[in-house]
Amino acid sequence: MARPKHATFDKQNVVAENRRARFDYAIEENFEAGIALTGTEVKSLRAGEGGIAESYAELRDGEVWLVNSNIPEFSHGNRHNHVPKRPRKLLLNAREIDRLTGAVERKGMTLVPLAIYFNSRGKAKVDLALAKGRQAADKREYIKERDWKRNKSNILREHS
Repeated sequence: MARPKHATFDKQNVVAENRRARFDYAIEENFEAGIALTGTEVKSLRAGEGGIAESYAELRDGEVWLVNSNIPEFSHGNRHNHVPKRPRKLLLNAREIDRLTGAVERKGMTLVPLAIYFNSRGKAKVDLALAKGRQAADKREYIKERDWKRNKSNILREHS
């Protein structure tokens, strides 16, 4: 008998989100990456603890690392508990890593984590974005555009 197919990709349980990143960076492309975690880190994330507000991803020796993400120690962990702000390896395909390397080196782009979540299969994943930093003028333009879209939808809703 054939094994049943798993459900299609959807963010089941978002643990940590970097909402500021969408404002500070112009997102070009998103990647889904796995994270190499220890047992107490997974338990801490499942409890809903963790933050990626000031974290970023970097390329080192052909690997992608999540730096400065905070996963607090597990409350019921013993002496084998993890270090909260250690660099964590992100799991991507070799083609994706080559693509990211080229974009970061040639185009001056940045790797920004947008969210940490558990997918439908229960695996911890990072929504990693290839982004370009916005200048102050670009941020003002983004705010104007966002406000106009909001006002436009309100006007259309009132008239229909």
